[in-house]
Amino acid sequence: MTDTRCPAAHPEDPTPCDGPAVVTVLDRQNAGADGCEHHGARLLASLEGGRVYALPNAPEGAAIRTFKAAGTLPPYAWRTQV
Repeated sequence: MTDTRCPAAHPEDPTPCDGPAVVTVLDRQNAGADGCEHHGARLLASLEGGRVYALPNAPEGAAIRTFKAAGTLPPYAWRTQV
């Protein structure tokens, strides 16, 4: 890993990536960002009508883990927890 965070990490979110980018999170207009499972979940939890898809080389279950994790988070989780 490097000091560079994945594109799904919000600039105000101080948490580090939990690995490489393995999912793409899309909003209602199909704008998206690739991210690690951690930041993908935090982004997905902050969107209405968002979707998550595994990238081609993602480990099995990456998208479902991200989806499930997002369901446990409030929107903009970095504002309320670290």
